[in-house]
Amino acid sequence: MFGFDAAYSQDVSVKDGKILYNDSVILKYEKHDAIEFSIFTLKDDEIIYSKWHNNETPRYSDDDYVILNFLGEKRKVESTKDEMVISGVGLNYRKNLIKLITWLMKEKVLRTDGSIDKDKLEIFYEKYNENITARTIR
Repeated sequence: MFGFDAAYSQDVSVKDGKILYNDSVILKYEKHDAIEFSIFTLKDDEIIYSKWHNNETPRYSDDDYVILNFLGEKRKVESTKDEMVISGVGLNYRKNLIKLITWLMKEKVLRTDGSIDKDKLEIFYEKYNENITARTIR
């Protein structure tokens, strides 16, 4: 499994607002901060919005989670799998974005041409969505 992750992460790179796979531009991104991104098709359609949520407890990290909104498919995944999207202390947005794209490619949600596989997204949703907002008392 490690070899598969390493293979994808070596092939994914980000530069100047673009996401590349095997040195070909497949998507664009906009960084809002180190842990919040919008990902766009090459035609500027926003397809994924990703955000790290501290669950309103900034000094306590055990309840933090990632939110992945797949906008065109109207699917929202809330997951505590922070190791899949946060690299180190979370301040290197390029590494975080590469880690997110690598995870989505490994799960085959994101194809190597930058499109989303709707069937794989449903499997991803079933595997990783923890529906945290719905079970959090506010």
